[in-house]
Amino acid sequence: MTDSEKKHVFFVDDEPDICQVVSTSLRQLGVKVTCFTSAADCLKQLRSQSCDLLIADVKMPGMNGLELLSQVKHLIPSLPVLIITGYGDVPMAVKALKLGALDFIEKPLNRESFLSSVESVLKEDTRVHSRPGEVLTKTEVKVLRLILQGKSTREIAKLRHRSVRTIEDERRRIMYKLGVDNLVDLVKQVAVVRLVELP
Repeated sequence: MTDSEKKHVFFVDDEPDICQVVSTSLRQLGVKVTCFTSAADCLKQLRSQSCDLLIADVKMPGMNGLELLSQVKHLIPSLPVLIITGYGDVPMAVKALKLGALDFIEKPLNRESFLSSVESVLKEDTRVHSRPGEVLTKTEVKVLRLILQGKSTREIAKLRHRSVRTIEDERRRIMYKLGVDNLVDLVKQVAVVRLVELP
């Protein structure tokens, strides 16, 4: 594969050490990597040079990763974007996906799963991992909506006049039916299968 045929990844993180480690890992996939320590520099480069995938950290001085994502989606709507953060929470994951992020990855990065996500995007492998035929009950949909609003199990129990244990059981069933085992993956899956509107 010649240099011009290589997939080109833009990586944005304000920590040069992380840029170095991630670019070394990504190059093992046989891709070309350009690193930026500021979102503004990346955006400027995107106006004159194309890339196949943008990976950006959320927490950065100046323009943050979500602001960059929003501007990139106006500039190049079809560009796939992965968002990385060490400060992940459900509302942030919801916001990233609503802005058009393809995936939301939490720090510290697990090297194997990170490279697997990148490879999957570059191969345009966006299959949905769900359990077809598993339908959420009306109660589970109501609980799911509250989870997506960032409510804790205790808050949901109070709002729904149920015991904490009952809500925990409902959360477990929702995650099982959607084939996920954590909140970030739950948000991603809801966005992909469009089960309910993201808040």
